[in-house]
Amino acid sequence: MRALLKIKLRSYDSSFLSHSHHVFHLSTFSNSSKLSHSHKTTDQLSNSDVEPSRALFNEITEILGSDTVIHDNSPSGFLFPLEIRDTQLGFKEKHDCTEPVCENAAESVVLDKDENFTVLEDNQLVKLGEEDMCRMVGEIMEIIRGENGSVSMEERLEKMGYCELNVEVFDRVLKRCFKMPHLGLRVFNWLKLKGGFRHTTQTYNTMLCLVGEGKEFGLVKKLVDEMDECRVQKDVNTWTILVSLYGKAKKISEALLAFENMQKCGCEPDVVSYRTIIRLLCSSGKGDIAMEFYKDMVKKDIVLDDVRLYKMLMNCMAESGDVAAVNLLGNDMTRLCLMPENSVFGCMLKSFCISGRIKEALELIRDLKYKDAVLEPEYFETLVRGLCKAGRISDALEIVEIMKRRDIVVWNVQGIIINGYLRRNDFCMALDVFQSMKESGYVPTVSSYTELIQHLFKLSRYEEACMMYDEMLGKGIKPDIVAMTAMVAGHVSQNRISEAWKIFKSMESQGIKATGKSYSVFIKELCKASRTDDIVKVLYEMRSSKIVFKDEVFRWVITYMETKGEFALKEKVQKMHATTILHPENFEESENRVSFKNEVEEDRVDQPKSEKVDCSLLYPILKTYSEQDVRDVCRILSSSLDWSSIQEKLEISNIEFTPEFVMEIMQSCSMHGCTVLNFFSWVGKRPGYRHTTESYNIAIKIAGRGKDFKHMRSLLYEMRRNNYLITSETWTIMIMIYGRTGLTEMAMNCFKEMKDGGYSPSRSTYKYLIIALCGRKGRKIDDALKIYGEMVNSGHVPDKELIETYLGCLCEMGRILDARKCIDSLQRFGYTVPLCYSLFIRALCRAGKVEEALKLVEEVGAEKINVEKLTYGSIVHGLLQKGKLEEALTKVSRMKQEGITPTIHVYTSLIVHFFKQKHVEKAIQIYAEMLESGYEPNVVTYSALIRGYMNVGRYNDAWNVFYRMKFKGPFPDFKTYSMFLSCLCKAGRSEEAMRLISEMLESGIVPSTINFRTVFYGLNREGKQGLARVVLQQKSELIRKRKLIT
Repeated sequence: MRALLKIKLRSYDSSFLSHSHHVFHLSTFSNSSKLSHSHKTTDQLSNSDVEPSRALFNEITEILGSDTVIHDNSPSGFLFPLEIRDTQLGFKEKHDCTEPVCENAAESVVLDKDENFTVLEDNQLVKLGEEDMCRMVGEIMEIIRGENGSVSMEERLEKMGYCELNVEVFDRVLKRCFKMPHLGLRVFNWLKLKGGFRHTTQTYNTMLCLVGEGKEFGLVKKLVDEMDECRVQKDVNTWTILVSLYGKAKKISEALLAFENMQKCGCEPDVVSYRTIIRLLCSSGKGDIAMEFYKDMVKKDIVLDDVRLYKMLMNCMAESGDVAAVNLLGNDMTRLCLMPENSVFGCMLKSFCISGRIKEALELIRDLKYKDAVLEPEYFETLVRGLCKAGRISDALEIVEIMKRRDIVVWNVQGIIINGYLRRNDFCMALDVFQSMKESGYVPTVSSYTELIQHLFKLSRYEEACMMYDEMLGKGIKPDIVAMTAMVAGHVSQNRISEAWKIFKSMESQGIKATGKSYSVFIKELCKASRTDDIVKVLYEMRSSKIVFKDEVFRWVITYMETKGEFALKEKVQKMHATTILHPENFEESENRVSFKNEVEEDRVDQPKSEKVDCSLLYPILKTYSEQDVRDVCRILSSSLDWSSIQEKLEISNIEFTPEFVMEIMQSCSMHGCTVLNFFSWVGKRPGYRHTTESYNIAIKIAGRGKDFKHMRSLLYEMRRNNYLITSETWTIMIMIYGRTGLTEMAMNCFKEMKDGGYSPSRSTYKYLIIALCGRKGRKIDDALKIYGEMVNSGHVPDKELIETYLGCLCEMGRILDARKCIDSLQRFGYTVPLCYSLFIRALCRAGKVEEALKLVEEVGAEKINVEKLTYGSIVHGLLQKGKLEEALTKVSRMKQEGITPTIHVYTSLIVHFFKQKHVEKAIQIYAEMLESGYEPNVVTYSALIRGYMNVGRYNDAWNVFYRMKFKGPFPDFKTYSMFLSCLCKAGRSEEAMRLISEMLESGIVPSTINFRTVFYGLNREGKQGLARVVLQQKSELIRKRKLIT
């Protein structure tokens, strides 16, 4: 393929040397920048291409300051013909004009608005009238959609009674099966078996679209081969569809090969074919190859009238620094009269600015001046955007001053300046510009408000963010979907879930329809906040609103539920995902089907019920791999510890692997680390397959979790040898693995090696390293202080989880002065005074220093009431740990009088205390009171009950609580299992603890070395040496499964 492409490109290079006749008045731009006024600029232009010299910028400011500017009365700048206005503030990082590469022009493939499907052009109807055609299509679709369990769709089609199976009718039927590709495939295959019916190029093209949209490229290849076997002629549409499908799936080599084969087969590419290949190459960052295809198209006198594609190609060329290509494209746009000449200039200027080519942008403006072209007001705004994007805000402010002197409206440019400061994380300067903007009488845009609100939330300045949102509403500025989504995310991040739902529900009343993106943001934030019930509620809302579910959203939810042990809910979510993908037209609830929401409520409240699943509803999803494929491979990988036997099974399976498929398999089988790593090595050597950085990161994580640090390192070296991109995430994973194992010295060495290699640590890198250094195993408090200081000085804002761990460590080690310094510095990052003090007080209470915590509360001053609200649960917990029950109860009583309901934290602390004092009935009474208050027990509460019952000898009650967790949720986590088996061994019931080891493995939870040791010693103490040896065998087998033995 590469050889073919090189031959083609060489032919392009030789054939396009004579292309100069297409270049008109813009063709001298690049030359003029070197020749015109050379005595002024030659020296300056020899400087770095990355940033233009000060002399060049000064020259441009003189030009802009002295030129006559024609004012545009349009409210938001120029709008090109055939172009959609871009309403987003600032430049997009990616190409903002990328269309799906499968969309084609009306002469071949167009988007049908009614059916949302790429519909191939219909020939003139020959035999049937339009009315008869529509009637027959409707009747057939009714049969397809109305399949029931008793009579199959194929049987009902047989009984239609039509004397003749019309190709045009069934082509339309197939097109209407876009949302039901599995049914379309069944109809297509049924037709192949009917005597007298022969599929045409048209029906094959339609079917290629159907299966290709589902990324089922095995079926695509099969259909193409069938066309050859059945001698069905491939036309230009066929090849264009293949190019489009492969392009959308980022299979660039296959797309280029399809384009090459089209020409070999004698099909001459048309404008749609060229447009498709150019668009996909631009989207993939291969602008140089796209430009060669464009030149080939122009040479054949094929006219491209797609303004968006011209701009897309121009952006690619500007990004690569090919000024001549940008000029060529500009000339052609002007020659074809696609837009006015001044608009073309603006388009070129924007391309340079988007790509950060400020020097070229300034040279373009200078050349325009020398050619006496009119400098439009939009040029100023575009230049300001480009300068801000390049981080040159001071230069951008100079342009703004020139605009003011020329009486050009600058209110929208101020928003660009605000965006520029926020890009640099300079919130204070952005806020200053925002305030001066308001004082000057300008009304900020909703985008400016939204960006500032998002940064306030990021800095944990919750109250200020809410006040700014209220201010925006007070000024009569209507929030858009982005602003409201930002508020929802901000409320959730501060655990204000009810406020988040209130904003989300108010969208509809304001005429704003929630998008898939807003739902995704909501769900992602809820996952971070561990709000399982609300996640389920949002999914239900999405289904009710008929929002298309993205795989990425479900990956978040399923990963979250796996982490939390919500396996029953995970299974229901997976069913919901499959159903909504395969039957998107049936989103609304049926009276005969229990809603997903009700199923979840049953799981949480009532006893588990057996449910019947209608398997006929679940068809295979058309994509590169299915869930069944994943299960089949996982079954092979877990079938044996003998890799040669597993490899033999994989070889004969003839499964086609992709990086995404491999990553899914590795994550699903991570418990079998040894086999998975062998599989990773084997699949990487298969012809046509190449790993990705992400798949290597997963392999490194699996090796590290199995404590196979030698192989983890060898994978890193392998990435270097094979020229894979090593990212900061790769290093962060290794640091996290070392840290969690207590190998903090190795984590520090890895961190040093990372920096020595020129990699910049991310916020996550610092976070996981500091958490490791603060852990009880391998604690290095001085190193933690040093790394924390480095993190802060690097501009990274520590999150709440890191601060809690860091402060907890400092307080435990008696480093109170360092903890206070940390708290004082947090306000610089936007942490409020109550939040700072509450974090400090919680850390003191957990370290058993409740007296210091109480003194600190008194020091707060005006914020004392707010601090008490945030910390009284921690204070109560600290008092109970010290045995001061009366003081704790007094504190609870006083808070009740002030209208503050005890939290689940307070109830759990009281339960722990009363069990410790052997007051079982009182503990049960507190638990009942908690349930009456509307709280659902969490894992910590249930664990407290189990430990309490075990300590008072009520073992059956402890097991009942444990099984309730397993069947009703929340599912026991590693800490619950560890605590329970320790209690059992301590009580002389080590055989029951041994059973827990097996249950942990079955639940996907890896027992620790301490877990095995505890059970082993317990069984030996009880004289059960045979069972103790079994435990050792379990441990050895687990090590063999997880560690690659070479």
